[in-house]
Amino acid sequence: MSSPSTTLVASGCHITPSGCGFPAPGLDSFNFKPIFTIGSFAFTKPMLLAIICMLLVVGFFWAAFRKPKLVPTKLQLVGEIGYTFIARGIARDVIGKKGDKFVPFLTSIFFFVWVMNIMSIIPLAQFPVASRFAYPVALAVLVWITYMYLTFKTHGFLGGWKHLTYMQGLPKPLVPLIVFLEFLQNVITRPFTLAVRLWANMFAGHMLIVMFSVASWYLLTPSIMSAFAGGSFILAIGMTAFEVLIQFLQAYIFTLLTSLYISGALEEGH
Repeated sequence: MSSPSTTLVASGCHITPSGCGFPAPGLDSFNFKPIFTIGSFAFTKPMLLAIICMLLVVGFFWAAFRKPKLVPTKLQLVGEIGYTFIARGIARDVIGKKGDKFVPFLTSIFFFVWVMNIMSIIPLAQFPVASRFAYPVALAVLVWITYMYLTFKTHGFLGGWKHLTYMQGLPKPLVPLIVFLEFLQNVITRPFTLAVRLWANMFAGHMLIVMFSVASWYLLTPSIMSAFAGGSFILAIGMTAFEVLIQFLQAYIFTLLTSLYISGALEEGH
């Protein structure tokens, strides 16, 4: 399926008295023709980008630490900075000393999400993988499984459910309501909001960049509308620069919330 921007550029459509209407970007901007198919399975561009992101993260840290030296190489130094950033800035601050063994997990999540987001500004890629809902959902499910596993491992089966749903010192009439609300929040709402937060930010950012980019081409005519085209192009550049910050922040927030869930699973009952 072709996107509005592709169709617009291919047709040479601009705003004129007899020209075409503005092809506002929509959900079709996030759909791609399959690169290849095997039966009912279709391999698409977002899948390819996700695999590339995984290989980039794994390849970088493997190359940085496969032969660590006392005096680090430039690549090792960059890897150590990234690893230390997660270890000290998230794991130790949120989880404490118990968080040391979760640093590889948190580092993997942070850099994988960040690289997936960065794909939106990479030439030829130009698409944030996390703007397809399935990818944030898959990561949120992984975090949820880790959270539930640590909860029941730390507190036992009955203790785990008590930890997830019960609060000490409640008036008896409020217990059923609080148990229901705590179950809803800890078991159902957490993975949902974790996925939606990442997806919505990447979806909205990409949509705005596409809209201003399409508008700058659509308004480009030998008339006063060229001034508006220039303004739209500047906004597209500005939104792209702003999106770079959002890409980092969303990876950081996703990792921070993951560490908060892990910390909650390990702490004593409330």
